[in-house]
Amino acid sequence: MEAAFLTPIDRLKRIAAALPKRYAYQSSIGRGAAAYVVLAEDLERQCRVAIKILRPEVATMVGEKRFRREIEILSNLDHPNILPFLDHGITEMGSLYLVTPFVDGETLRKKLQREKHLPLDVTLAIATDVASALDYAHQRALIHRDIKPANILLADDRVIVADFGISRATAVDQYAQITVSGVSLGTPEYMSPEQISGVELDGRCDIYALGCVVYEMLVGKPPFTGSVSQIFMRHRNEAPSPIREVRPDIPVGVDAAVMKALAKLRASRFYRAGEFAETMIAAT
Repeated sequence: MEAAFLTPIDRLKRIAAALPKRYAYQSSIGRGAAAYVVLAEDLERQCRVAIKILRPEVATMVGEKRFRREIEILSNLDHPNILPFLDHGITEMGSLYLVTPFVDGETLRKKLQREKHLPLDVTLAIATDVASALDYAHQRALIHRDIKPANILLADDRVIVADFGISRATAVDQYAQITVSGVSLGTPEYMSPEQISGVELDGRCDIYALGCVVYEMLVGKPPFTGSVSQIFMRHRNEAPSPIREVRPDIPVGVDAAVMKALAKLRASRFYRAGEFAETMIAAT
């Protein structure tokens, strides 16, 4: 009964206390549909780390064996624009967790909340780095599945794509990225039509999501908004409004490249994320 009266922070502290002793809890730095995120001191490495602790319902869905297998695959990613993994495991309480370096900066989401939309040169620089990370992963047959501003970290002129592990490990079936036991694990505003439909995915779903992010960086909002059902319907059936209707200063070629990235049929999109970024740069 005592646990029922714990505050969310106290409950999180109790969960974090079950981590290996090398990790000294410092504070909560985020929470989402899939995981809690805490800041801790790694006493062995003598550095600060971010630890994602999967929510119980997500951990149950994933399973320890699958989680370990997926994270071990993803631990082989070595790219300057991809947040690396340092450790992973299961706590004394049975919670699955993974450890990454702590990035002292802000997310693209926070930057957009503050600035609404971004200059073209800043947008292209961010998009180019994200595209480089995606091309590297796609060449290794790994898909992110949840590219969005909250998963793009900005620090010291660096752009880092985060949450490859969470997005891959939670995609255990064709509907896992949309909802599991009523818990949304995807982000409707950035989901490709094929991801919504639950068909087998390839890297072009990430290119579509990057197109949504670029659109938002330039316009100040994603291509489609509304209720979840409305957003899903629009991703499937509606063409987004041209960027130049809001930003006439944006070159025609950049607008056209974003629209190609947002094509309903993945065969009509760019084949590589880098090609998308290169086409936008060539149009400026």
